[in-house]
Amino acid sequence: MKAKYNITDRHIKIAISLLLILAIIMAYGQVKNFDFVGYDDQDYVTENSQIRKGLTVKGIAWAFTSFYSANWHPLTWISHMLDCELYGLNPMGHHWTNLIFHMLNAILLFLVLERMTGAIWRSAFVAALFALHPLHVESVAWVSERKDVLSTFFGLLSIAAYCRYVKKTSTKYYILTIVLLSIGLMAKPMLVTFPFLLLLLDFWPLNRFHHKNDVLLQSEKGDHFDFKGIQRLILEKIPFFIPVVLSCALTFFAQKSEGAVQALGGLSLKNRIANALVSYAKYVLKMFWPSKLAVFYPHPRDTLPAWQIVGAALLITCACFLALRAAKKYPYIVIGLFWYLGTLVPVIGFVQVGAQAMADRYTYIPFIGLYIIVTWGVLDLFRKWHYRKIYLSMFAILILSALTAKTFFQIRHWKNSITLFEHAIRVTENNYKAHNNLAIASEPIDLDRAIFHYKEALKINPKFATAHGNLGLALCRKGNYEEAVSYFAKALEINPQKTNTRMDLANVLFLQEKPEQAISQYREILNIDPENANAHYNLAYILSSQKKMDQAEYHYKETLKINPNHEEAHYHLGNIRLKQGNLKEAFAHFGESIKIKPDYVQAYNQLGIILLRQGKFNKAKVFFSKALQLDPGFSEARINLDILSNNRSSK
Repeated sequence: MKAKYNITDRHIKIAISLLLILAIIMAYGQVKNFDFVGYDDQDYVTENSQIRKGLTVKGIAWAFTSFYSANWHPLTWISHMLDCELYGLNPMGHHWTNLIFHMLNAILLFLVLERMTGAIWRSAFVAALFALHPLHVESVAWVSERKDVLSTFFGLLSIAAYCRYVKKTSTKYYILTIVLLSIGLMAKPMLVTFPFLLLLLDFWPLNRFHHKNDVLLQSEKGDHFDFKGIQRLILEKIPFFIPVVLSCALTFFAQKSEGAVQALGGLSLKNRIANALVSYAKYVLKMFWPSKLAVFYPHPRDTLPAWQIVGAALLITCACFLALRAAKKYPYIVIGLFWYLGTLVPVIGFVQVGAQAMADRYTYIPFIGLYIIVTWGVLDLFRKWHYRKIYLSMFAILILSALTAKTFFQIRHWKNSITLFEHAIRVTENNYKAHNNLAIASEPIDLDRAIFHYKEALKINPKFATAHGNLGLALCRKGNYEEAVSYFAKALEINPQKTNTRMDLANVLFLQEKPEQAISQYREILNIDPENANAHYNLAYILSSQKKMDQAEYHYKETLKINPNHEEAHYHLGNIRLKQGNLKEAFAHFGESIKIKPDYVQAYNQLGIILLRQGKFNKAKVFFSKALQLDPGFSEARINLDILSNNRSSK
């Protein structure tokens, strides 16, 4: 007689987790063939010297102390360092890391929600919506959005720890919740509203607002609120605000230091509130009809129609009123709604960070609340249907299949920078940033196309200083120096503090043989940023060409104070010392140049000259020969080698 095999809840959970992984691979698997994109990926990975070195002690210290790229998220930096340690700059590995975290998040969401509610299949459907919704493509396919998937991972772990604390009233799990929340905040400050979210979960599904609290939903409910208990729950959340406040302060200073927080003169409070209200409504529309998704949505500023603003405000007000009215019978509605509204607060635009009106990546956590409303709501709505399970199962499969297909095609736009920004231009209007970024991506391939898109960006937004500067650089590459200077000047008129643009202007002026004007620009850069090593070096180079050796020497030294690994500064300071007859210091500087840049042909030649002067002919020959080995056409080293041979033969 065959033994009967019983399928337990544990087996079902494992099967659902495996199905989530399989579905995510089907929708997102092609990401392994994608490149980095020219939108923050260069700052976060490809051109970030600290990240490219991999996991180092200095790098970890930098991650915790830096406000680089207008953010403080040390855990995110460390994760990128680890990727570079493992994969180098192969984008496939970096994409796979994002994808793995997305898989883990989907599984965690399923298990945590099931743990709180006891509803396996409803929790599974919420997790599937989270896993497959196309608005989450940006968080997964964009390497720079590692912070999104990473912070969500620790945020969900903190909720899981909190559930254990509620069940066991254990101090250990209470502390663990705070620790996990703190770690999540070190990946992205999106979790700053989590203490409020935990309070929402106390209401439902943890049911701690009623008598006989600290039990899960399936336990018996009391009929009345326990107001003393609610006060205790609020006090219980106060320690959670310690890491939240620290994260908010550090993030604000980081954004302010880079000028990412818009000044009130840039966007009025009225415009911010109007855009926030309309964005709340637009996100919901995009959840149900995810079309025209783009990497950047331009801010409408004061162009939003009044009917949209008033309509969005009324919609939010009515939704809140109806949710509160239905809270006793349908508690998941009020919890899901306030989950959505509350977790979006940090990024909805009341404090404007960046130039976007909204962003798909901002929905990664907030949409979970809406998924809960939809899932539980549909089941309640059709509770009296015959064959309800069959029809709803078929409907769920249809919805998830459609979302998988949409995600599969949406993610293709993230293949590289050109496909990404071409798509953004197609599906949005007046997208000056997409034109600018498409131009940057096009420049190495088609300079004329790049210039066209820079000009398109400036037609839309004539005050876009970055595009003025980028267009100036593109025109320089075409040799149109005069026109380039005019665009650099316009960029600086808009933003006089843009030292990179001022540097480009100074460099062009030097190429135009206008050294005094170039010197003036370099000095202005140093007034703004005294620690700008490149400005010190370029200024020293011009001063040395004017035979102002004392001033040149000072700025070469300043360059090396700021950047001891500046091989060119070492080389030119070595030349100054050589002319002064200080062979020992000259030798040291040329030696440093070679340590930093082992193929520095001119430095090998200069070392050979010093050894030749010291009568160390055999050693001099080694350095001249090395220079010729690196560059057989380097005539100066060949002449010096001939001189050395003649000197030795004459003896």
